[in-house]
Amino acid sequence: MVDIEIKLSLPDTLAREAAARGLLTPAALQQLIDAEVERRRKVDRLFTTMDDLAAVNLPPLSAEDLNTEIKAARAERRFRRAGGA
Repeated sequence: MVDIEIKLSLPDTLAREAAARGLLTPAALQQLIDAEVERRRKVDRLFTTMDDLAAVNLPPLSAEDLNTEIKAARAERRFRRAGGA
């Protein structure tokens, strides 16, 4: 565990509301920072995946092929939810 001291300058109304909602406690601030770090990791993964997909260079799916893939994915999901393997 690392101790970090942070000084914030907030508008009065924001500071009062944040304090009233318990957002200025060390635990709440840690939770907010944890959530933001995780959100940024997900955004990074999204863009990496998008770059990887763009590099594959496959032809686009036709509307018919896309609908077939969607139906197959939905059928597989229904099967798993019903207790299938």
